[in-house]
Amino acid sequence: MKSAALLCLLLSLAWLAHCTPPTCYSRALGLSKEVMALLERIHTRHRTKPCAGVLPPIFLDVHNSCVTTKLRDFLYVVLNHPNQQCREHPRMVLLKRKVQILYAIITRICYLDLVFFTDDCEAIDTGRSSPHYAEDRLQLLQEDR
Repeated sequence: MKSAALLCLLLSLAWLAHCTPPTCYSRALGLSKEVMALLERIHTRHRTKPCAGVLPPIFLDVHNSCVTTKLRDFLYVVLNHPNQQCREHPRMVLLKRKVQILYAIITRICYLDLVFFTDDCEAIDTGRSSPHYAEDRLQLLQEDR
């Protein structure tokens, strides 16, 4: 009987865990992953591959302070795509909506809630982050040699 009650308690706790509303951070992180997955599909599908040729490369990282400006520039390109058929394609419309929502979350809704750990703008363009050491950390590294 105790095991059945314990099982019932654990299942109800698991159910309650899924009922909690997402935080600004979790929503921005999840939406950035959705945008990246959608971009991957746009770049690989034969119907949308010509549309993807105009899009600049972007690797979203909500911990990077450059994400706001890069996202704004990316949104401008998506909104002003030179091909009318690409602008109206369902995947491109979905990309536009998701990027607009993500940009609104980062710049307006969660403006003070997000913490940026880096300002490496090149990492958003290339996907590779180069480590930047603070002066005190760099000095410690030099002293160790």
